[in-house]
Amino acid sequence: MKQMNVKWMKRLAVTLLIFSFSQSLIFAENYPYRSDYLWLTVPNHADWLYKTGEKAKVEVTLCKYGVPQNVEVSYEIGQDMLPATSKGTVMLKNGRATIDMGTMKKPGFLDLRLKATIDGKTYDHHVKVGFSPEQLKPYTRNPADFDDFWQKVIEDARREVKREKLQVKCERVDKYSTDDVDCYLVKLHTDRQHSIYAYLTKPKLSTLNSKLSTKKYPVVLCPPGAGIKTIKEPMRNHYYAKNGFIRMEMEIHGLNPEMTTEQFQEISSAFSGENGYLENGLDCRDNYYMKHVYTACIRALDYLCSLPEWDGKNLFVQGGSQGGALSLITAGLDPRVTACVANHPALSDMAGYAEQGRTGGYPHFHRENQMLTPEKIQTLQYYDVTNFARRIKCPVYLTWGYNDNVCPPTTSYIVWNLITAPKESLITPINEHWTTTDTNQGQMQWLKKQIR
Repeated sequence: MKQMNVKWMKRLAVTLLIFSFSQSLIFAENYPYRSDYLWLTVPNHADWLYKTGEKAKVEVTLCKYGVPQNVEVSYEIGQDMLPATSKGTVMLKNGRATIDMGTMKKPGFLDLRLKATIDGKTYDHHVKVGFSPEQLKPYTRNPADFDDFWQKVIEDARREVKREKLQVKCERVDKYSTDDVDCYLVKLHTDRQHSIYAYLTKPKLSTLNSKLSTKKYPVVLCPPGAGIKTIKEPMRNHYYAKNGFIRMEMEIHGLNPEMTTEQFQEISSAFSGENGYLENGLDCRDNYYMKHVYTACIRALDYLCSLPEWDGKNLFVQGGSQGGALSLITAGLDPRVTACVANHPALSDMAGYAEQGRTGGYPHFHRENQMLTPEKIQTLQYYDVTNFARRIKCPVYLTWGYNDNVCPPTTSYIVWNLITAPKESLITPINEHWTTTDTNQGQMQWLKKQIR
């Protein structure tokens, strides 16, 4: 990012505040929807980045109805996702104060965590700044037999499907089909024991202009975010089909997305919580739950490549969080992938917390006892995004924000630093674990530019 002066950065920050309110994406955002109170935090480096050894300072403002308030603010400062190492208070004068965050001697991120109590209610906010993040390296090792392991896993799965003569089921879903788009519910066997469901959307020939109306289209595989849940709002990404893409939005647990919310909740409870599956079988690389999930992504590509409407050249993957991780993993596993888009990837340097004072990635296994044993760390080496990122050959477009406390910027930078393929980034410092509609549309436009 180019350096900008601080005055310009303040205007940009205010614009971002207003813009964030205009969005309907209220989950995990920095600013509560329709709140009377707004925080404004402006680091003295416009790109929020510093060299190791440089001191970071942040100007803090808390507004009510847009008017700066003179209140006491307590704060903590700690490394990204780690306990605080310093604390203090500051009085906002004329609605403003500057906090010295100090520096870091090693590459990473510091997090300034703010709180103010007004009329008995507490309002909090945080802002992260980076120190030489381009130098961040993974904790996770690269096993010597990594490629052999995954080649055998995928070959065995394909062999089972062929031997058992397992068929794909594909039925049109009228309620998600429109005059522009045809939607289908697909059930695909990934091996003898496992299957996945997916919604497949295709453009209707009559809706596209003559330049695109060839009956042959690029395909996009979209793996899901974390959790045991239905595929949300299958129509929200119809714009891909309207722009000449075949798109497949998949789930990973073999659960029909037409099930009720209550049924999904019951199954989630059986897995010890929404993300309990990420711990299932972690003591052994051959028994880990995510083995068949990664295989499912390759089998989904097999299916997409079998479609008569595929153009035979352009095979894309795109997703966010766990879906971003699975997109990068699929691109690293399968040389057929020609472009990859990922937002704030999860499952990245997951064992990082095993080293004291080090930040690790989602699902933050250090929060539970006995989740980072030597055996589990060994297994994670075969499933961590870092070791797939090393192997990606196709162009990559990666997006992440600094204020993310789900998939922290430390691990996103680690992944970015490992990618040696052609790559582009969209870094949105103020963002937590979300992207805007404009960002999502921009990713589709980037994929259009990758069409060969």
